[in-house]
Amino acid sequence: MECDPNLSRRIESHMLAGPAGRIEALLEEPDQAEPAFCALVCHPHPQHGGTMHNKVVYRLARGLRSAGAVVLRFNYRGVNLSEGSYAGGVGELEDAASALQWLRQRYSGLPFWLAGFSFGSRIVLQLGQREPLPERILALGFPSRYPDGVSYIDGAVPRVFIQGESDQFGPPESFQPFFDSLSGPKELIYIPGGDHFFTGVLDELEQAVQAIARRD
Repeated sequence: MECDPNLSRRIESHMLAGPAGRIEALLEEPDQAEPAFCALVCHPHPQHGGTMHNKVVYRLARGLRSAGAVVLRFNYRGVNLSEGSYAGGVGELEDAASALQWLRQRYSGLPFWLAGFSFGSRIVLQLGQREPLPERILALGFPSRYPDGVSYIDGAVPRVFIQGESDQFGPPESFQPFFDSLSGPKELIYIPGGDHFFTGVLDELEQAVQAIARRD
């Protein structure tokens, strides 16, 4: 799955049909290679400034793209040009499902991954329990300090968690017990010195994402 990380990218803007109206999205392909897999990337909480242009989401998408993925980022309902309004996580999950369906239809011959940051990590962990199952789920900055009442314990899909060691919303003392409770294939990577937004360690985060994708 290796591609040159310095390649320029092909970018397309799209307005997708979603359950609450149009969904604003960006599709990015490696410039000089055919995609090896596709990935849906979900952004953090829309009521706390989260958009598909969040710096962690951007680095996550770039890390996947440099490893050969075609990446779709999108804005949940009510964010920027996406229609609708915040729906408590339930509607946002359906937005993600619609975006994934569009991505899989366009790249029907490719395997797919799910990836998300913070609130987006909750979304992809839920979406990854639905058929058809992804090859892998990447969950960055899972906010374990704030339970949402959803069960994430069971999972057949390999799940890779990337947390900052100093994540204020998912600190080791609350995240580790959550991680230990999960059944099925799982992996945990701590980024030394990283807070919830991976401030000062975005390069290390992107390199970790690349390494995960390239080893497959």
